[in-house]
Parts: sequence; structure tokens; C-alpha cells
Amino acid sequence: MIVKKLLKGEVKSMSGKTPKLDELEKGPWPSYVKEMKRAAKKSPAAQDLLEVQELSFDDKVTHWKHGGIVGVTGYGGGVIGRYSDVPDKFPNIESFHTLRVNHPAGWFYSTKALRSICDVWEKFGSGLTNLHGSTGDIILLGTTTANLQPCFNALTDAGFDLGGSGSALRTPTACVGPARCEWTNINTLDMVHNLTMSFQDEIHRPRWPYKFKIKISGCPNDCVAAIARADFTIIGTWKDSLKIDQKAVKQYSEKGYDIKTLVVDKCPTQALQWDEKAKELHVTPSECVRCMHCINKMTKAIRPGDDKGATILIGGKAPIVKGAMLSFVLVPFMKADPPYTEIKDLLGKIWEWWDEYGRPRERVGELIERMGMRVFLKAVGLKPMPQMIKAPRTNPYVFF
Repeated sequence: MIVKKLLKGEVKSMSGKTPKLDELEKGPWPSYVKEMKRAAKKSPAAQDLLEVQELSFDDKVTHWKHGGIVGVTGYGGGVIGRYSDVPDKFPNIESFHTLRVNHPAGWFYSTKALRSICDVWEKFGSGLTNLHGSTGDIILLGTTTANLQPCFNALTDAGFDLGGSGSALRTPTACVGPARCEWTNINTLDMVHNLTMSFQDEIHRPRWPYKFKIKISGCPNDCVAAIARADFTIIGTWKDSLKIDQKAVKQYSEKGYDIKTLVVDKCPTQALQWDEKAKELHVTPSECVRCMHCINKMTKAIRPGDDKGATILIGGKAPIVKGAMLSFVLVPFMKADPPYTEIKDLLGKIWEWWDEYGRPRERVGELIERMGMRVFLKAVGLKPMPQMIKAPRTNPYVFF
């Protein structure tokens, strides 16, 4: 079929048409241009996409305009409108909408599931995918307005649903947790699935001042960067003391590992003590902030405690309306067992307050900054605690 189209001139060769993009194929790293050119052999939309990007490089301006609202029946989110401002030159991408598809917990797929997504997308879209977008969704890049509903119907038949977009709850994301990681303190996979199923209305029907993201990491290593990117951050942690295997500690020392320099001296709160004579490592539990540094450095000797749960943080986001914000502690420790009622109740109170007082495009962390932490805590029914520190003190007066 492609050969016939090439002979008829329906699919043009890219040779010499995109000299600036061709430069991005050079070098030691994988190139998206190479993959797009492969797709362009059977996708006219992918071919036009390459050429419009080359034009953007020439003109030094984007040739995409805001497309307004497009969607599927019953949903306000999940589809991102994309329109070209040069449709006469590139008719195959006059509309090039993106679908966000809700990913499985921990991004685990069967090959059958992946093939079903690809089959649907080759039939109704450009064939270009991004696994995964920064929110975590399966990103299907480029389809027409007419194909949105048939594509959604086919994805539904294959067992997939759309994710969040717009001023809605974005698709909740979690690390692989207990499926692969020995350090997880909570069942991230069950939690993200439970929250996703519980908040279908919030995901699919935008009605808030702006977007809201929930991200879950099983331990303070935070492998999904939840602290930097999520309005509501859930970090698996423990309440009791670290568990230290002194026999394993001694083995580290006997093999020449400098425990004092590499571990003890780098403890941020000086919670660790090294007994050089006895070759033993001790911790002061009340000083430990569970940062994972010692565990990462001595994985065979140190483990998290047994009283496991979650720390809840609030307010992380990228720089759009205001500058970037890291989320800060809201609840130092809570148990995180199914059905996660305490977490859901807290989310409901936060959303009610934010929806009432938030300005358009104002994230919840920005609203807390504007209204004040005292007002926020009163609204959600939490008592102030010493751990609720957004940033260290900057006034040197406190030191004298």
C-alpha cells in the first residue's frame, strides 16, 4: 500500500526536505526525528508534522494555535485541541488533537494491551505515541475532530479510559512500589488505582480554578518527583526507628567502607552516631527525618521501620502563573490502608476550599500563599504542626 502511494505521489519522500531536523538525527542519542520519519512512511500526518516543524525552525515561530475545546461525549477532559495555522500547506495536520489515555498502575502492560492501543491509534490517528507524558498518561499524538469519538469508543472497547486534562484532576500517578521496589512503605499500586476509580467525575469533568495533580511515591526517594510536580503529594514513610543490622554494618566496615564520612557525617540532622571501636552504627529516632540517605548508602544494613504510613505534602507545581514551588508537609504521618478514607476526606476539604476561593489558573499552593496557611488549615480542619515548614528561615536575626 505504501509503495503504491509513493508511486502516485501521495506519500512524499522526506529526503532533503528537512535539513534542520536532519541535524537532530546526528549524535549518540536516540532521535525522535528518526522515529517520526519511520512513521511518515505510512502516515501522511506524521510527514506533514515533520515539515511544519522544519517551517517553524525557519520562521522561528510555532505554527500551532490554541484550538479551543474539543472532546468526546460526556467528558470535558482527556482531549487536547491542536490546530495548525498553515492548514493550506499541511492539510493532513489541519487538526492534530492529542488524547491522554489513563495508564495502568505502575505502567505495567501486557503486549496484547500495547498492541490494542497501537491498532486503535493507527486506525484513527497519526500512529505517533508518547509513552508516557509528564503527567503519566499514554499520549496519543494527532487525530482529527471527526475521529475523536470513534477512537474513544475503540479505546473503551479495549479496556482503556481517557485521563485528565484542563481544569480537572489530572491522572493520578504512582511509582511501581511493591511490584519491584524493596523500599516502598505503602502499596502505591493499590492506592493509585483506588483513588483513580474513586475520583472519576473529578478526572473527566473540569470544574476547578485550574489543574490538580496527585502523585504517590512509595518512599522518600520520590522516584516520580511528586514533591516537585504534585499539588497533593503522598510519600510512603515510617513512624518508628530505622532498623539497623549491626552484623551487616560490621561487614561494610571490614571491607573498607568509610561509614563515618559517607553516611554519618552526611546525615542532615546528625541523627546517626558511629562507634569506631565497636564498629556499630546507632540512630537517635527523634532526630531522624527519614531522608533515606543512610539506607541508600548501606542497603544491606539499614532498612525502614515497621510502623509504615504516608506523609502528605501540599502545593508543588511548575512555574506558570508564579514561580516553581516544591510541596511542603501538611500531615507528617498518617496510616495509608485501604480504602484510604482519611486521604479522600482530606482531598475533599481541600478541593472545596480551593474551588470557593481560587482565582482562574491559580493552583492550590498559590492560593495558600495568597490567603495564608492559618486560613487554609482552619478550612481543612488541621492543627498547625512544627513540620509544616514551607521554607527555612531567611532572616539571619534568628541566629543571634
